[in-house]
Amino acid sequence: MARAPGPADDKVVPFRAARACPICGKPATRTTYPFCSVRCADIDLNRWLTGAYAIPASEDTPPGEDGDPS
Repeated sequence: MARAPGPADDKVVPFRAARACPICGKPATRTTYPFCSVRCADIDLNRWLTGAYAIPASEDTPPGEDGDPS
């Protein structure tokens, strides 16, 4: 059964220490973790959607597979 949030929820001890928001550095909140606010979460989402976050890749082929004897 689900229960409604109440005053006892304010006394819950987190398992790990609070982390800084990866966007602005303020302490993260429980409702928008790992961000401090919905605004910072939206900024991060925009960066993902526009391609600002990318993993660099190289297209190296091993020697001998491209017809080059070296």
